[in-house]
Amino acid sequence: MEWRSDGILIALRRHGESAAIVELFTAEHGRHLGVVRGGASRRMAPLLQTGAQLDATWKARLSDHIGSYTVELKQSRAAEVLGDRTALAGLSAVCALLSFTLPERAPYPGLYARSLALLDGLGAERWSEAYLRWELALLDEMGFGLDLSACAATGSTQDLAYVSPKTGRAVSRGAAGEWADRLLPLPPVLRGAAGNTSEVPIALQTTGHFLAHHLVPSLGDRPLPAARQRYVDLISRASSPP
Repeated sequence: MEWRSDGILIALRRHGESAAIVELFTAEHGRHLGVVRGGASRRMAPLLQTGAQLDATWKARLSDHIGSYTVELKQSRAAEVLGDRTALAGLSAVCALLSFTLPERAPYPGLYARSLALLDGLGAERWSEAYLRWELALLDEMGFGLDLSACAATGSTQDLAYVSPKTGRAVSRGAAGEWADRLLPLPPVLRGAAGNTSEVPIALQTTGHFLAHHLVPSLGDRPLPAARQRYVDLISRASSPP
């Protein structure tokens, strides 16, 4: 069994004395694990950095075996933003969520393309808005997408201000009434408006609710990766008034 593909390195861990088990996210093969011989060595450390784009060849005797990778570095994204703490935190959040969320060997070509575009723009101005769009796409791919097109109660598309924490549907200010304090915020940026980046941490509170309370239980109630919260905390502090 053998295939070759580009992939994003989303996680790795030491295996034995010198090898490493690597998780790649590829368009054709999804989240796919394999052993890299010598992957824990000092020589391989600059190559096997989370977020790196690799040209990988996977081989195994049988398709259900973990198999082994031989890899070549195409792009080391972490090295490109080494001095940018927020960009590195964003990179870690994306990779940690992909590793946490994706079932093994299930292809998600659309999500792969989105993830590739997001990471290729790492460190750009307003990257946090692109990250928010990516989280919405991730929820949608996993079956927990939000419907923010119209009010769930009235069908109106005007003055949408809240999201139902149970259904993920928008609710207008007028329809919320006395239930407003039990609903999640719906800032304009969450609906795709070109807004103030200070709205992004508020919008991520809402997507975070669906990650933690809808997606996580479907995956066995493992805790949401801490890397996501670290990124949210960093951009929250950056957008807060001095």
